[in-house]
Amino acid sequence: MNKIILNYLLIGYFKTFIKTTLLFYCFGIILNLFEEIEFFKNLDVPILTPLYLTSLYIPGLLLQLLPFIIFVASMKFILDIRNNKDLLTMKIFGFSNFKIFLLLALTSFFLGWISLFFINPVTSAMSKYYEQTKASYSKDIDHLVTFNKNGLWIKESTDFGQRIISASSGGENKLKDVTIYKFDKNYNLKEKIFSKSADIEKNDWFLKDVNILKINDIGISEEISKNNFSINSIYTYEKINSLFKNFDTLSFIDLLFNYNNLIKKGYNNLFLKHSFHSMLSMPFFLFIMTALAAILILNTLKKSNNVKFIVIGIVACVIIYYLKDLSIALGKTNRISLTLATWMPIIIIGIFSSIGILQINEK
Repeated sequence: MNKIILNYLLIGYFKTFIKTTLLFYCFGIILNLFEEIEFFKNLDVPILTPLYLTSLYIPGLLLQLLPFIIFVASMKFILDIRNNKDLLTMKIFGFSNFKIFLLLALTSFFLGWISLFFINPVTSAMSKYYEQTKASYSKDIDHLVTFNKNGLWIKESTDFGQRIISASSGGENKLKDVTIYKFDKNYNLKEKIFSKSADIEKNDWFLKDVNILKINDIGISEEISKNNFSINSIYTYEKINSLFKNFDTLSFIDLLFNYNNLIKKGYNNLFLKHSFHSMLSMPFFLFIMTALAAILILNTLKKSNNVKFIVIGIVACVIIYYLKDLSIALGKTNRISLTLATWMPIIIIGIFSSIGILQINEK
């Protein structure tokens, strides 16, 4: 009998999890499709391209939302077996609240590890292809930032026309070997600016050891050398750096086995560490989210209205989301370490859940 109940719980839980995931997937497709259509509205692309790119993007997003998917699925499944009296039947055959919770939570825990080692590499590859595909369509966009083996390249629109900037990274808030090409609105080259270094902490860039070449229809009309020079850009070091922090393209396996190589390639060590711990904490996060769902539902055997728990679930998800956001903000502002900031929401919810689990086990 115990084996039958065990199979019933596991199969029912997996079915609910799959249904919940598909529901999130459908919502994700609908919401992201509008963004993709907005991106491609002025480009000559096949009508299915936005849908195709959306289908590449959503799996990675679902992996980020997996703790909340597990939470909703756990609530729905436990609520169903409580309302149809199956929970009462299990108690008669010796299945306590704690035993039911532990079975579901361990299942969620192992789902987390399966996601990291088998699903995450696939979603990372899809995210990488998604980024590369969208970048290939960005050539017609007025503002563009890209980084390749030749260094950093920036294209931006200005009042006088277009400006293209090339440089190599020089450390925090710095660029080295900066070259700036200024074009008029007819894409005629009007000026070249060479600089050994640039401070780009703010939108006003400060260039040092500058050589300016003025160009007309005949050729170079004037050459000016300056110790210091400034230009205004819509980009800062922080903004440029944030454009290359899409760690969805990095899998857990990449971070686990190629961490040092990624550092050598120029990835920020601090954010690589944050990404690694965010992924590493996922199975534990899934475990405590299942615990939280069990606390909310298993405190009584009475049949209740699902709407009430839908509202409670939404409120709980919002609170946890902002708790995570606040914790990461504290880490990024150096109030606490970024590693601790990643684990702190799990620790807080885990302490709360452990108290709740002890209470529901007595019922």
